[in-house]
Amino acid sequence: MFLIELIASSLRMAVPIILTAIGAVYTERAGVVNIGLEGMMIVGSFWGALGSYYFGPYVGFLFAMAAGAFLALIHAIATVTFRVDQIVSGVALNILAYGSSRFLSQAFFKMATTTPHVNGLFKLKIPLLGETSPVIILALILVPVAGYILEKTVFGLRLRSVGENPLAADTLGINVFKMKYAGVIISGVLAGLAGAYLALEHTGMYVEGMTQGKGYIALAAMIFGNWTPKGALWASLLFGFAESLSFRVVQNAVIPYQFIKMIPYVLTLAVLAGVVRKSTPPAADGVPYERGTK
Repeated sequence: MFLIELIASSLRMAVPIILTAIGAVYTERAGVVNIGLEGMMIVGSFWGALGSYYFGPYVGFLFAMAAGAFLALIHAIATVTFRVDQIVSGVALNILAYGSSRFLSQAFFKMATTTPHVNGLFKLKIPLLGETSPVIILALILVPVAGYILEKTVFGLRLRSVGENPLAADTLGINVFKMKYAGVIISGVLAGLAGAYLALEHTGMYVEGMTQGKGYIALAAMIFGNWTPKGALWASLLFGFAESLSFRVVQNAVIPYQFIKMIPYVLTLAVLAGVVRKSTPPAADGVPYERGTK
């Protein structure tokens, strides 16, 4: 019974990481590094709660995905069109997301760090897992779907070619800028969806800091998964398991709380230190493209 509950809890914890990691695969396969995914999760959680509070959970999810896409569009304009450093742009977006969410929370709810309770989606009854959010099922379905799109469709092949050799793709008539925009915006939509899951399905409200660095952990999961949706899934489940385990160990209070809460982040550092050298990123990942230059 304990093992089943631990597995179910791990899956629930892994869902926002899975969604964001799949988005990260899209954007990095297009050759754009997006550490602003953390900020896109933040705006997704706030706008998801706002939409659900006023119009219901379905609109909340739409608001969240639109907010994530909007922030991603800013990142795409800055990095693809104006070739701003991708790390600097991502950091700036994370700060913008944090500040704007606090400001808007104060403006709409007269509370800077939280919102009132909001409704989530209906729950599915699944054997062993119990009442399950449909977003969990959606996240698991998106993994093979993303793999098929990237490996078998014209769109996916063009996206990957842009991330590997944008100059060659350009000479073949592929619109490099359009594909990079598409990859970044898809990542924003999925990160916004992940943020809405946290607010609507996980806690039932927006709370400042509720993402707890999951955007960065999703990037680590993507690297651990070698820039593939399937690999990102298994890595996300590992991080979800670590987080779930930390909660259960804390309940026993044998080890100081602060050390137990460090487990997912220590695991992230260990993964990045041990796996990065063995992983193979897209050849042009993080390299701005300018037409007419090699």
